[in-house]
Amino acid sequence: MSRDNNLLEQMEDGYAKFSKGQKRLADFYEKNYDKAAFMTAARVGKEVGVSESTVVRFATTLGFSGYPELQKALGELVRTKLNSIQRMEVTYGRITEKEILDSVLHADIDKIKQTMANIDHEAFELAVDTILKARKIYIIGIRSCAPLAGFLNFYLHLACDQVTLINTNSASEIFEQMIRISEEDVIIGISFPRYSMRTLKALEFACNRKAKVIAITDSARSPITMYSSCNLIARSDMISIVDSLVAPLSVINALVVALCMKKQDEVVRTLETLEDIWDEYQVYNKEELNRVADRLDLNPGEDREE
Repeated sequence: MSRDNNLLEQMEDGYAKFSKGQKRLADFYEKNYDKAAFMTAARVGKEVGVSESTVVRFATTLGFSGYPELQKALGELVRTKLNSIQRMEVTYGRITEKEILDSVLHADIDKIKQTMANIDHEAFELAVDTILKARKIYIIGIRSCAPLAGFLNFYLHLACDQVTLINTNSASEIFEQMIRISEEDVIIGISFPRYSMRTLKALEFACNRKAKVIAITDSARSPITMYSSCNLIARSDMISIVDSLVAPLSVINALVVALCMKKQDEVVRTLETLEDIWDEYQVYNKEELNRVADRLDLNPGEDREE
């Protein structure tokens, strides 16, 4: 059983066997899990009227190794269950207006650090290899994930020939655009809480046709991982009306750079052709063109010969 998704149900099932203090804790968590996710054991105990040790013991009663693991499960509940209004209320109840800039920037930094510490490098290499071998690449990202999908689509065209960004304005049109997807193809699904059912159904459709599925999401317990053979996990759990997409964008950026490195000669030729086209059709003004390097440097860390 996934503890984070079934925590409330677990407390409800065991309620009859809980002690008086544990029942008060269960009642508190059921009604206030959004706030409890950010409270220490001592703070919860004070709020409920029990000792800190009772709070810790309650966590172990639920099968957790300690209070931090219970707190993490509560955080998962917050990320998946709160609507936008509730997220805004939680955030604005925790920080003042003057603290918003620093708080958001620090939260973004923290998400990147967490992503770096936990991302599966083998899954990343598998994703690169899968994309390189694919006949055609499909990309889907809906609502707040649409900018990520658009960014990936824009840069994948530099390295790959057959790339399709699925238009998600209509649920039925999604499947029409994927009608020819096959086992030779790959689809990259991008989804973060609150998870889109249309993205999930699109990946199910692709999986049923034996296409390779790459998931870019926030957790191995994300619903889209049911259909993926490769999961790129990037943290995105800032509790507010706007979820942080900085870490997911960094992972996508790394994916594009890795693909360009693998197809360096082809990417250089593409960019050289584009430079000629941009110049001929005056896509950029002269000042911008003059700033473009004569050749693409895909190895910026290496020393250059004079």
